[in-house]
Amino acid sequence: MIASAASPLEIDYPSSDGEPLAETQQHVLAILTTLALLRIYLQDRPAVVFADQFLYYVEGEPKSRVAPDVMVVFDIPKRLYPHYKLWEGGQIPAIIIEVTSRGTKDVDLGFKKALYQELGVLEYWLFDPYGEWIGEQLRGYGLNEAGIYQPIVDGRSQVLGLRLQPEEYLISFYRLDTGEKLLTPEELYQAAQDANRRAERLAARLRALGLEED
Repeated sequence: MIASAASPLEIDYPSSDGEPLAETQQHVLAILTTLALLRIYLQDRPAVVFADQFLYYVEGEPKSRVAPDVMVVFDIPKRLYPHYKLWEGGQIPAIIIEVTSRGTKDVDLGFKKALYQELGVLEYWLFDPYGEWIGEQLRGYGLNEAGIYQPIVDGRSQVLGLRLQPEEYLISFYRLDTGEKLLTPEELYQAAQDANRRAERLAARLRALGLEED
């Protein structure tokens, strides 16, 4: 882990830099959909999912920060965080996902990859919705025993217990234990609508047969 620097008693650690969430609407949608899916999937586990929030990694140096598009930190209290300070939370993010583009390629593949490796982030994933520089759209790296990132070739996140797969302009997630796909908010809404329509048709048939309940 990067060493802490001596810090004065009063240091401001901002929670916003005034910059937009992402370059395009599709990048925003990829970030927010991933955030929603992982929040639901991890709701019963001791994990917090962050999206575009500052990760401060050197105490006393508020400029030593990054804002990962999505990151998951395990074994910290489940609450709302304005940002995350490593020295306070005491846990390294287990996985970070950056929604990348040609404009952010150098930072994502250079500085951020080196930083996350040094911090000990177990998995680092890059998702390129438009395939601007990652032809396969999705690329993952996992720390080996020497603490060096190696490519994840099968799309499997051992940290999450999920398989990641690009589908159109989003990341789809499938459970490793059952193969079940995690449904997006839109898919969950559609499934609820379909279930309501089936229930209404069943109730109509029962009424027609005089078998409806009082």
